[in-house]
Amino acid sequence: QLQLVESGGGLVQPGGSLRLSCAASGSIFSIYVMGWYRQAPGKQRELVGTITRGGRTNYEDFVKGRFTISRDNAKNTVYLQMNSLKPEDTAVYYCNDHMATLSGRFGSWGQGTQVTVSS
Repeated sequence: QLQLVESGGGLVQPGGSLRLSCAASGSIFSIYVMGWYRQAPGKQRELVGTITRGGRTNYEDFVKGRFTISRDNAKNTVYLQMNSLKPEDTAVYYCNDHMATLSGRFGSWGQGTQVTVSS
């Protein structure tokens, strides 16, 4: 079973940048569409964007032009580059099998990584 671990979060000022990593214990290509998600306190978890194993990306409107999802096959890792961060981006960020989350069929959510945008 593929295990995913998120890392790279932290405290950053508005307008700053962070790069999050999603590292897989096995072949990340076993997941056809990898998704990045976030959940703010008191809010539902929401989709940020996706990347297919072919490298195609899609983003929700609230991050278009600011966030970029990429992959490094040699490192078996998917990244979320976050630029021009806003206070409303503050949340715990997760990665997961996007198709599995849509169907409700997935093992679990990981611990995630905290991103805090504040001055």
